[in-house]
Amino acid sequence: MKIATLQLDSKIRNVTTNIATADSILASSPPPPDLDLLVLPELAFTGYNYPSYDSIQPYLEPTTAGATTKWAIATATRLRCHVIVGYPEISTDIDEDRQPTTDGEPVHKRYNSTVTVSPTGEILANYRKSFLYYTDESWAAEGPAGFYCDSLGSLGKVGLGICMDINPYQFSAPWDKYEFATHVLSGGAKLIVMSMAWLTTLPKEEIKVLPGQPALETVGYWLQRFEPAIEASKSGEDITVVFSNRIGIEWNEVKELTTKTGQVIPLGDEVCYAGSSCAMRFSNGEVSILDMLGKGEEGLLLVDTDIPAKYALRLRERITTNEEEEDTS
Repeated sequence: MKIATLQLDSKIRNVTTNIATADSILASSPPPPDLDLLVLPELAFTGYNYPSYDSIQPYLEPTTAGATTKWAIATATRLRCHVIVGYPEISTDIDEDRQPTTDGEPVHKRYNSTVTVSPTGEILANYRKSFLYYTDESWAAEGPAGFYCDSLGSLGKVGLGICMDINPYQFSAPWDKYEFATHVLSGGAKLIVMSMAWLTTLPKEEIKVLPGQPALETVGYWLQRFEPAIEASKSGEDITVVFSNRIGIEWNEVKELTTKTGQVIPLGDEVCYAGSSCAMRFSNGEVSILDMLGKGEEGLLLVDTDIPAKYALRLRERITTNEEEEDTS
């Protein structure tokens, strides 16, 4: 299977520019004619860091009918491949937790979503993020259907997730519950696709140094959250996990956010994204990385699951002390 991820430096509130950038990258680095899947980041064309319910309002898109979905349909039919891309969705569901507008109109629920389009332009799936990050909580509802795992055309059984989905729920669930990984594996997924807007704690000055080098601590963390998949691969069936993250910097318009539980989260002046989009393969309990992009590298990553991986990882045996360690070097 041939899979491409498009790692973007998305400019917040500039959908037209971001779409033009995506088109330019695909034109300058055209994927092969037998590409199976193209994956883009979370909120790929709108940008991610919206601090409030009102700030994202002008950029919401109707369910599988906005600018992002139209681009996905056009691109999927042109490249003859599946396309998965993130967007901010406004649905027809009534949000009972919100007061009607001043005109008496009901407020509709909003979701952080991905749309999946087939090579013929058919909408195959609209997944709504289940586990929300602090920023999402300011405007989005949790996806009511839970995690996604289903057949997606010629891709077979696929698990779909968005960024925070791989973390423990609200950072409070037990680390080893592995809610997302456990769910998609129980559904039989052999391909897991993650659209990301994953942050890094690296300062922007460090990101600018060797931008083509991945943020290995980020990739290592992602790997840890799929430990059940590594274990499941010992049964003899390979599992591939694709991460499509973004790069760049977005400014914080507010200095703190209050979570649904009342926790006040202090924010800095800006957020930086970790890039490092990659594809991992788990086979017979061993881990390899087919390929990956850098922490500040905008471009297209192409991998072929049928050829040897570029990187093999050595996993250290677990140490049963107060702390568990896993070597992802």
